[in-house]
Amino acid sequence: MADRIKQLLNHLPKPDLSMSAETWQDVPLAPPDSIFQLTASYKADTFEKKVNLGVGAYRDDDNKPWASERLLKDTSLDHEYLPITGLASFTSAAAKLILGASSPALQDQRTVSVQTISGTGANHLGALFLSRFYTWVDAPKTIYLSKPTWANHHAIFKNVGIEPVDYPYYDPKTIGLDFKGFIGSLQEAPERSVFLLHACAHNPTGVDPTEEQWKAVADVMLAKKHYAFFDCAYQGFASGDLDKDAWAVRYFVDRGVALLVCQSFAKNAGLYGERVGALHVVSDTPEAAGRIKSQLSVLQRSEISNPPTYGARLMRQVSLILNDAELFEEWKEDIRTMAGRIIAMRKELYRLLTDELKTPGSWEHIINQIGMFSFTGINVSQSKRLVEEAHVYLTLNGRISMAGLNTKNVGYFAESLDKVVKEQ
Repeated sequence: MADRIKQLLNHLPKPDLSMSAETWQDVPLAPPDSIFQLTASYKADTFEKKVNLGVGAYRDDDNKPWASERLLKDTSLDHEYLPITGLASFTSAAAKLILGASSPALQDQRTVSVQTISGTGANHLGALFLSRFYTWVDAPKTIYLSKPTWANHHAIFKNVGIEPVDYPYYDPKTIGLDFKGFIGSLQEAPERSVFLLHACAHNPTGVDPTEEQWKAVADVMLAKKHYAFFDCAYQGFASGDLDKDAWAVRYFVDRGVALLVCQSFAKNAGLYGERVGALHVVSDTPEAAGRIKSQLSVLQRSEISNPPTYGARLMRQVSLILNDAELFEEWKEDIRTMAGRIIAMRKELYRLLTDELKTPGSWEHIINQIGMFSFTGINVSQSKRLVEEAHVYLTLNGRISMAGLNTKNVGYFAESLDKVVKEQ
């Protein structure tokens, strides 16, 4: 018997004793994030007239960050754990803000709301939930993303096993919406496909569908039984009106389109570093909502346990603003101020390019686009020249953050843009 065992052992593969303990030598170096690298380059630049039009963060006319004074006055020191799904007074108020206080989805108690780590966390949690529980019919796990979209969308969905697929959205010829291509993709996609839709102020193009176009999109979504994955990072920033910027989401809910909404308060509350957000999943019945909440709780618990304490303290003030009529009106005025300044910069840049500098081409897209970002329509080589020669920091696809412009630098930017266009 002993000899037989020895024979069997001799036939087993010998361990490679020369192999060392894991040292991660084979891990490839990942490229740096383009936006954060652009910001680092801007900060390191000593040029007096440098301009940062890369990062999507609001700045006032003095190029300073903005945050609500009401939020900054919170001095509470409560460091207790929040529930797994977050601060209930905040999530319920946040749901009313995006869905509307009289929304049937709220009145019928069939909406699940979870506090997340800003909009990125909401996108991730929503993607993770779909990857576990959504049923794709005769198709692999895929999500349709607008071309282009926020770069992080691709990574978020790939990381949970959902493969991104592009759908036509931006038309470089018109510097506007490719509505025909958009609708065509909705019609041609397999039934029950998932489409990520930017609720307002599309990132990075600044190109939004009209209300009539949204209605046509909803028609096809219903006919094909598609699922709408709304990402809303700029409510209030598109028009200065919170209700107007939530129109598409509310219309889809009223029509009965299956959907969820990812919501961020980074931009409209000035809470970039505090990571304040929410995920809202609209279901058919209160019973389904209960099941969804139970699973979202399990997923959230396994990743972050519960939202962070510091963010929660500020969110108590956020929920106070959302639930107090007087403070809410004050906050809405702050949002109108921010959106109004961005709109004013669009108008001034358009005036400089067309009336004063006579820059070749049409620049109406500058004032037709909406929200924080604008696709200028310039090419990669022109974008590189702006960065390298004029110290104007923007992404190579020609996208600029309108919030980075102010009365002190818009003239310099317009002259720099005019130069690279005329010398092309």
